[in-house]
Amino acid sequence: MKKDYKTIKEVVGPIMLVESVDNIKYDELVEIIESDGTKRYGKVLEALGSKALVQLFESSQGLQISDSKARFLGHGLELAVSPDMIGRVFNGMGEPADGGSAVIPDAKLNINGTPMNPAARDYPAEFIQTGVSAIDGLNTLVRGQKLPIFSGSGLPHAELAAQIARQAKVRGTNEKFAVVFAAIGITFEEAEYFVEDFKRTGAIERSVLFMNLADDPAVERIATPRMAITCAEYLAYTLGMHVLVIMTDMTNYAEALREVSAARKEVPGRRGYPGYLYTDLASLYERAGRINGKSGSITQIPILTMPEDDKTHPIPDLTGYITEGQIILSRELYMKGVTPPIDVLPSLSRLKDKGIGTGKTREDHADTMNQIFSAYARGKQAKELAVVLGESALSDMDKKYATFAAAFEKEYVSQGYDTDRSIEETLNIGWKLLSILPRSELKRIRGEFIDCYMERFGD
Repeated sequence: MKKDYKTIKEVVGPIMLVESVDNIKYDELVEIIESDGTKRYGKVLEALGSKALVQLFESSQGLQISDSKARFLGHGLELAVSPDMIGRVFNGMGEPADGGSAVIPDAKLNINGTPMNPAARDYPAEFIQTGVSAIDGLNTLVRGQKLPIFSGSGLPHAELAAQIARQAKVRGTNEKFAVVFAAIGITFEEAEYFVEDFKRTGAIERSVLFMNLADDPAVERIATPRMAITCAEYLAYTLGMHVLVIMTDMTNYAEALREVSAARKEVPGRRGYPGYLYTDLASLYERAGRINGKSGSITQIPILTMPEDDKTHPIPDLTGYITEGQIILSRELYMKGVTPPIDVLPSLSRLKDKGIGTGKTREDHADTMNQIFSAYARGKQAKELAVVLGESALSDMDKKYATFAAAFEKEYVSQGYDTDRSIEETLNIGWKLLSILPRSELKRIRGEFIDCYMERFGD
């Protein structure tokens, strides 16, 4: 039987102290009932003997503690899950936000998930086609991978996120595919953009959206990505679907963690963020992957804006440690009008070798990818040299590489947000660009591939 406690002693911001409690657990859900019957919710942050520190999910403004009582519900925050969630929009707490009826649940799942046995993990090995050449061709996404996008303030990560959500597919199978989209601390305009874009393109038919807005409480922001991943786990491991989870913006999530940490008067770590930021982010990202014997999978694309475009900032730094690569957006390319402005050289997908090649993409994929990376790096060098010394100082070969770099940015990377390229189209454009260079320079591609593909797709 649930007990009601009238021993609320203190409220400081979103933190409440309840005394004389017994048998209370960490992360337990708390119902605060005011004298007029209004209910507010919170969770246990700390249980110290007979005292419980409770964090409210909303503002404590107007709360009269003398007339209120706290009811501990005996379980953590849960999400009601059902196949009917697909095609719906929810708020950050998993409540319908599209005017539709509440979900009739198949189950109620704790949002912290259940631990996965490391021995049960299956290695990610299947190619996911995003339709974006700079990702598919050079930093390939593999089913079960976690691949973050590092963006900067004002860069078009929202457009790229919407494009991937629309276009992503697993080729060559009829397996069910779903997108779970979690928006964390975004503005109302951004939320409207995502919802409208998903509805306009029909992507909403296979998507579940969780929308947490900038004016929602900090603790809701902490719950939103967990709600989304819990929904993804249900779709993947219970219904056997392949799920792509896109979370934007993880910087807002980390800021909410810092806010809660400051309210608890904890000793701050790097740049004011809590010392457990790494552990907390890992508890989200490590819920991606595949399980032996189950057909479903969870692939994650967390998106974060790097404060001051600084990739050594704790949020991108720790995210890079935990995840399997990163896609970096470049302000320089954005200023040039490249869309999406993906900087392929510092970008990386650590699992790409597992998801490409014969039977997955095409036999020439690995060779052309290595050659393009090499040629683009040299082309950028040549262009920088031309700025300092003038174009006349470049050798004929350097000029060809500079031409290649310019054409690569214009034709390969810059494809716009509405173009959905198959992997074959991406590889063919790669061959067309490589034909700018003489055959003697294509040292990273096997001769039989040059003979086979250069004549067909080269200029």
